[in-house]
Amino acid sequence: MAWLRQVNPGSNGKLKKAITYIQNREDFLMPYLEDGRCSLSNNLSENSIRPVTVGRKNWLFSDTPEGASANAVYLTIVEMAKTYELNLYEYLKYLLEQRPIKDMSDDELVGLAPWSEEVRKKCSKKNEQIVSVQES
Repeated sequence: MAWLRQVNPGSNGKLKKAITYIQNREDFLMPYLEDGRCSLSNNLSENSIRPVTVGRKNWLFSDTPEGASANAVYLTIVEMAKTYELNLYEYLKYLLEQRPIKDMSDDELVGLAPWSEEVRKKCSKKNEQIVSVQES
């Protein structure tokens, strides 16, 4: 940052604007320079929400608010399954077999969540790899 304070951008408007931008945000920039674990990119989060942003156009044509809500719930389930590295087909099949309903207790619903140990044992992508190796 010491170098940046010494730079004289002259009359170059774009360079001056860039330097001013960085100097005004020094407090937010320093953690990235001090800790190598910090990522300068937010590509992972951008990529995970892309299906939702693309889907927004399609949701304009949902017949009812309930249909749009159901679509959002489905996409949330899919993204959570991906985050917990579950086999999506197996997880959706498991959920449909268990048939969650509104009257289920919180504990029963937590048992269907992708972070549940039982779900992770039954629907893990690792299980998929083990089965394919055994079949070979």
